[in-house]
Amino acid sequence: MSAGDGPYIPADQEPKELTLRVLIVGVLLGILMTAANAYLGLYAGMTVSASIPAAVMSMLILRSMFKDVSILENNAVQTMASAGESLAAGVIFTVPAMLVIGIWIDIEWFPTLSIALLGGLLGTMFTIALRRLFIVEEALPYPEGVACREVLVAGEEGGSGALAIVYALGIGALYGLMVKGFKVTHHSAETAFEFMKTRMYAGIDLSVALLSVGFIVGIRIASYIFLGGIIGFGVLVPLFGYLNGWPESETLAKGFDKLWLEQVRYVGVGAMVVGGIYTLWSMRKTIITGLKKSFVQGDSDAEFHLRTEKDLPLKWVTVVCGVLVVLTFFFYWIVTGSLILSLAGALFLAFVAFFFAAVAGYIAGVVGSSNSPVSGMTIATLLFTVGLVWVVGSLILDLSQTELMYATLLIAAVVASSAAIAGDVMQDLKTGHMVGATPWRQQIAEIVGVITGAFVIGPTIALLHNAFQISSTACLATNERLTAANPNAELYDCSDALFAPQAELIGAIVKGAFVGDMNLPMVFLGAALAVVLIRLSMPVMSVAIGIYLPLKLSVPIMLGGILSSLAMGAAYLRVDGTLDEPPSEDAKQAASDVESRGVLIGAGFIAGESILGVLIAVLIVLDKDLNKLLGIHELPQLASLLFFAWFVGVFIWLATRALPEGGNLAKEIAKTSVHSIRKFIRSLLPQSK
Repeated sequence: MSAGDGPYIPADQEPKELTLRVLIVGVLLGILMTAANAYLGLYAGMTVSASIPAAVMSMLILRSMFKDVSILENNAVQTMASAGESLAAGVIFTVPAMLVIGIWIDIEWFPTLSIALLGGLLGTMFTIALRRLFIVEEALPYPEGVACREVLVAGEEGGSGALAIVYALGIGALYGLMVKGFKVTHHSAETAFEFMKTRMYAGIDLSVALLSVGFIVGIRIASYIFLGGIIGFGVLVPLFGYLNGWPESETLAKGFDKLWLEQVRYVGVGAMVVGGIYTLWSMRKTIITGLKKSFVQGDSDAEFHLRTEKDLPLKWVTVVCGVLVVLTFFFYWIVTGSLILSLAGALFLAFVAFFFAAVAGYIAGVVGSSNSPVSGMTIATLLFTVGLVWVVGSLILDLSQTELMYATLLIAAVVASSAAIAGDVMQDLKTGHMVGATPWRQQIAEIVGVITGAFVIGPTIALLHNAFQISSTACLATNERLTAANPNAELYDCSDALFAPQAELIGAIVKGAFVGDMNLPMVFLGAALAVVLIRLSMPVMSVAIGIYLPLKLSVPIMLGGILSSLAMGAAYLRVDGTLDEPPSEDAKQAASDVESRGVLIGAGFIAGESILGVLIAVLIVLDKDLNKLLGIHELPQLASLLFFAWFVGVFIWLATRALPEGGNLAKEIAKTSVHSIRKFIRSLLPQSK
């Protein structure tokens, strides 16, 4: 069954959904996913989307214990489990910055719990209001939501689909084990070289999960993301290095990464801010119409009375949002002690949190939750928050620098948590929409998951900080305090500290903003670039995401998009024998079958690599390094590329099993490639009148 044929469970059926066993398993998996991804995010600067791994684990647990499990129960479990993971992303990028800039000595549980609860619940409520707009009316792809649907349906139906997902799951897990567990190969390959007094860069993240995301989103979206990467790494970084000099680094490629991290990434932030504002402005009529329909569910619109279209009542959602804003005001007041600043912060939150929740939900619909640049939106949030706190806190109230920095991080942390959860909620609701879940029940499951994650994230960060120290900067500060208190105290080994790259970056931004070291020129350059993209009628958000992400992440996404296009071209050739004429209905059906098969295989690859990422994070927390235990040596870059290429070949072989019999796949791919190149060249040439 194709993902676009309608709900898997029709609206007139009502199987079990939000049961007691679902709540128990969902909470337990939520605790595991939140803790594991908190560590992974602090260690590597990124989190693993938990929707697909949670769906697979849910099926394994529930179906091994009960015989009458429905697909909607599995969907509710993965909804709860993935909520904590996404909430972790928003919290770990901001709260540890309190330690980096020295405001906190240890993680304070009450503020951390309050930030997670308020931000998580606000993000959930805002996205409930936007569900129909993004998922039903705009019909954004939500690649991980589609992939999760394929996993759930394959597990429900069994047969060849279930067998395919098991094969793909095993292959993806094997790849994740080799690359992330045993570290047999590099997780990325990159190089740079001197060229005409500047430098050029080439790199690729060797991830079958990102390859699968590219296949799912398709060539069009993948190409715009890749274009953004080319603008960032192919134009802006070399130009900046040529004009201002290159930083000292171990290799030329690391010099590229350093310049992008310190300078060009802010261009992506500026472009995303303008792109987000423009996206919402251009969709203003649709947003207003969607909200009106949600508020006024009259008898004339029978669609709203279907089980599969019943959200939590928007009137109550609005009331809850108002209560959360009031509670946020009191939270700010208790922590900062400033009535005026707390009032300004709560009002600011009410508007900005909705904006970034909408932007995050849109971005997740384009590139998926795993690749949604939460830290970029957090930086954008900081820029707005710094301006507010500087005007109210500094000019009006004359607060100290420490008070200003603390207030900035508190406000930004709630907004960031709201944005982080929004993308996940939309992915889950997309999955629910496709499998035929009842929206209001799934939204309750999301709320339970957020509350679970909020209570877990604080103790988890505190445990990691006490065990390893949250970052090298925080570690050095801790050792200074220990030495001052007792010259003979046992100190932390700061080489073992976690990296926490986003927390380090955000701490530097907040500190720099009030010291006078803010990289506003790059932000304004990004804003200007976004205006140009808008004038050229290009999808500014997709390009901005590409600028913000490292180019090596865009390359496998682009490769997946190309494979999707070539596979469908092969289907057209095999049925019609030509690409020069519009495809017949039989050819379209063949291409649809190949696409569905590819999505299924991609879902398995994503699930396998993601599950291994979570399990390996747990092993690292337990101080079990598989690479050191077995004495495995990492292969060089060329061998790593060949290893990855073999898995790409396996993906192609599995995904094209749905092609009609006959034909030569290699020749068909070659013909499709030549046809696409010629078509692209013709599009660049002036058209005769």
